[in-house]
Amino acid sequence: MATINITDATFEQDVLNSDKPVVLDFWAPWCGPCKQIGPSLEEISDEMKDDIIVAKVNIDENPVTPTKFGVRGIPTMLVFQGGEAKATKVGAVSKSAIVEWIKDSIA
Repeated sequence: MATINITDATFEQDVLNSDKPVVLDFWAPWCGPCKQIGPSLEEISDEMKDDIIVAKVNIDENPVTPTKFGVRGIPTMLVFQGGEAKATKVGAVSKSAIVEWIKDSIA
């Protein structure tokens, strides 16, 4: 299962009301570091599909959600579980660092 795209309109249904933890990546098409971590997030989405959902929000097209969560720089990833933001990771990091952060966040 590939990553899913979230909009301001679908955020509550797809993220806050999700049965599984959601790793939400705030990104933009012009962001180099966002493009760097994109393939890693796709792989993580496939490898951890039984445990989490990996989703993306294009901040240019959906300004409300990143503003609500204080996203100031991208890429920014948040882990949501049970309708709450549990953890935040800012910047492009290695796939292994993302996986470790996710596992620590949903433990």
